[in-house]
Amino acid sequence: MNIVIKTLLVGIGATFAMDVWSYILSLFRVSSLDYRFVGRWVGNFSNGKFFHNKITDAAPIKNELALGWASHYFIGIAFAFLFLLIYGKSWFEKPTLFPAILIGLITIVAPFFLMQPAFGLGVAGANVPEPDTLRLKSFMAHLIYGIGLYLSAILMNYFLSKNGAL
Repeated sequence: MNIVIKTLLVGIGATFAMDVWSYILSLFRVSSLDYRFVGRWVGNFSNGKFFHNKITDAAPIKNELALGWASHYFIGIAFAFLFLLIYGKSWFEKPTLFPAILIGLITIVAPFFLMQPAFGLGVAGANVPEPDTLRLKSFMAHLIYGIGLYLSAILMNYFLSKNGAL
């Protein structure tokens, strides 16, 4: 199977792992990122607006929830390609846990230093009432993304070997 397709599948799987984690948290009434705000943020790029005083106060845009979910998966796939550039295709053939977790944790740079400031939350959520809670949620989500990279690669290789595609 082509490495581009493998990377797409692993990126989708890792992002899905984050979504499963978010769903589990919701069962305990722990909130997570509302992707309509991601869509609102991305949707405003075409207007030249990249930073908001408070994203929740910004005017809603058409189809922001769908755009937010699409952006979420696009970003997860893009990080999987970053992983490919750093570790090469050999990791996808013989995945190991540590590099996946390391990349997962490195990706926390994006929400801490790009998305949260752009949403008006400050660097690493410094402007929210409980910044440490937001930081822990972000840390855990990105740890789960890293674990998801690993598990997705393991599952992909398992199914490909069963079908003789490896």
